[in-house]
Amino acid sequence: MLKIAAVAFATFLATIGPVDLAALLAALTPDHTGAERRTVAFKAVGIATCILLVFTFGGNALLAYLGISLAALRISGGILLLIMAVGMVFGEGAGSRRQSGEEAIEAMQRPDISVFPMATPLIAGPATIGAALLLMAETRGELLQQAAVVGAMLAVLAITLLLLMAASGVQRLLGVTGLHVISRMAGVVLSALAVQFMLDGLLQSGLLH
Repeated sequence: MLKIAAVAFATFLATIGPVDLAALLAALTPDHTGAERRTVAFKAVGIATCILLVFTFGGNALLAYLGISLAALRISGGILLLIMAVGMVFGEGAGSRRQSGEEAIEAMQRPDISVFPMATPLIAGPATIGAALLLMAETRGELLQQAAVVGAMLAVLAITLLLLMAASGVQRLLGVTGLHVISRMAGVVLSALAVQFMLDGLLQSGLLH
């Protein structure tokens, strides 16, 4: 149980990126007061938590209904996480962070950014949702292991909330270089986890012997 909790914590920490989000919140809310930023942080994390819990507990039932195997989920989830990790390592952005030009303009113009883009796709993005589905599938219905995954996810979300509430201070403390170093280190860890997910899926599928 400790192993899956550690893997889940590292995975969610990398896919959500609390430090990056804290700096991004400060950039998206230059005219907000501290109280207004804290309100945005509470709403964004609360909404993202609801989204992730829905997919965590209901996602695998949906996959079973659609006839998607665990091996396919492991491989596809690993590919998604690897794409995000490569972007983090090379500083090119990642799957859950990338926005179209229209989305970026909308994010800057909306007075309330707690739902878009903060809650989704920045916190509860496709990579994080995919990781939640994959990690819950790995538990094979074991309640203690499922509790470990959910606990790790909630712990990362709590860290995210704390850092978002201190967004301005995080940005000043780490600076641009510090943020880039943390992002790249997280990307390296996430890439290793992604490759392991894909190897496990290939082994289970029977393609590798």
